[in-house]
Amino acid sequence: MFCRAALNYVTVGGAPMVRTREVDILDGRTAALPGWEECGFELVEHPSAVRDWSDDDELTSVHHPEVEALAEKLTGCEHALVSGHIKRGPEQARQHRDLAPITFVHSDFAPSYLDLIRGSYRRQEDEGGHAALARHGLTADDVERASRIVILQFWRNLGAAKMDHPIAFCDARTVRVEEGKAFPVSDYAGSGFSFEALGVCEPDEPGRHRWYAFPELRPDETVAFRTFDTDLVRSGQTFFTPHSAFRDPEVPLCKPARRSIELRGTCIWS
Repeated sequence: MFCRAALNYVTVGGAPMVRTREVDILDGRTAALPGWEECGFELVEHPSAVRDWSDDDELTSVHHPEVEALAEKLTGCEHALVSGHIKRGPEQARQHRDLAPITFVHSDFAPSYLDLIRGSYRRQEDEGGHAALARHGLTADDVERASRIVILQFWRNLGAAKMDHPIAFCDARTVRVEEGKAFPVSDYAGSGFSFEALGVCEPDEPGRHRWYAFPELRPDETVAFRTFDTDLVRSGQTFFTPHSAFRDPEVPLCKPARRSIELRGTCIWS
């Protein structure tokens, strides 16, 4: 077991209100997990050519294409588009509270995200999206016409191997689709982007959700996790992977603080 820790589930309706529960967080390195397509997430060895993780230009030119290639390999999609990245750490949290570790159980997108993603690549101000299309020789029409869209996200530790707020992932096979409750997010981190995310309610049977974390994550590893899949949405299945930062009981707050990067691959099939 990784540890026993507190997770903040949401209550039903409106903006998320939390209900704290102690849960067992299991060691994902030693567990027999089947991979992201079944349980929603998996640990991937993925060395990067990035030399300076603080250089956003290098991240855009080097790491975005690296993660696109990884997403294509993992999903078998025709194209994966990475249009941006989010770094979390004390410096970013001081810039905007949305960039602090997210400490309630959630997944990033509700079913309504499909309409947003199909039209998002037409936004004139989305330079990252236009650059991703150009790398693949695609247009916004190709995204709108896609028969299937999967959002596969990637979380990478850039700081100390043992941190104050690691991230836990819930086995999607143990989650019912109705446990995800949509709530509005406005102007995320001052980006102008508004959407519906999912807060996740605690299960009605204690212990049904199975939680995992990966101890001492290295910068040459990344956790891939699914937050959207049009095929699963259409079939009424659990299309999301609940996740949350949590306090490692062995690490004092900010000693050391978590530093991480997240990227989102929009995986499309014609």
